[in-house]
Amino acid sequence: MGHEEPPQHEAVANALRRRLDSGEWGVGERLPSRARLAEEYDVGPNVMQKAVERLIAEGRLQGRAGSGTFVTEPRERRRMIRSRHRERRRGSPFRADMAELGRTGTWEAHSEARTPVPHDIAQRLGIEPGEPCVRTSYEFLADARTAQLSVSWEPMAITGDTPILLPEMGPLAGKGVVERMRSIGVDIVTALEVPRPGRATQEQANLLNIGRGDLVLVIERTYYDGDGRAVETADITVPDARWEVAYEFGVDAR
Repeated sequence: MGHEEPPQHEAVANALRRRLDSGEWGVGERLPSRARLAEEYDVGPNVMQKAVERLIAEGRLQGRAGSGTFVTEPRERRRMIRSRHRERRRGSPFRADMAELGRTGTWEAHSEARTPVPHDIAQRLGIEPGEPCVRTSYEFLADARTAQLSVSWEPMAITGDTPILLPEMGPLAGKGVVERMRSIGVDIVTALEVPRPGRATQEQANLLNIGRGDLVLVIERTYYDGDGRAVETADITVPDARWEVAYEFGVDAR
């Protein structure tokens, strides 16, 4: 079977990427106008626009209103370590992860209480579809730049009308799920993570400053208490172009 040709804009983006890699245009240098590049590659303006936008989303180029398109420093792909010890630290695991990389970790969150849980999330939590949960969407930032996204679900049958009902409000706001649940007598002892490759939706692409359909890693994480009851589940979305996710395991030396 023959291989399908890539869309025109991807082929042009690949060609421009090779020229950037060769150093034809240095960091800070302005590229020829898009009209001139379109003529050079014998493509229409829309094709060239999409090709340049792809390289802007990758962080290779930067568009400046009224000035043109300039070469930027290539983005550095950092390693994000996920391990058992990250949940034993006080406070937010994300903030601690970023501190280990020399970055400042912050986040923005929006919670909605009494949200009927959808069928797939209900299965992960071991509850009936439609039961009320607190749904919280997060935008996690490293040095004020979005590093990952997350959507979490907590059954209200567990949190009830307690000070920790809304994860980012109350006395334990920002302390992380483990510490918050411990405050109401729920001890989390296990975290299960299932990583899966995915493609960015338009909404995710806008928040992460990547292209729609770009590769992301979606980590399906669920916390369990000592009785095996799921007390929280979340989908964590990490842009593949910027972060390599690695898992660290302890080894019994005996």
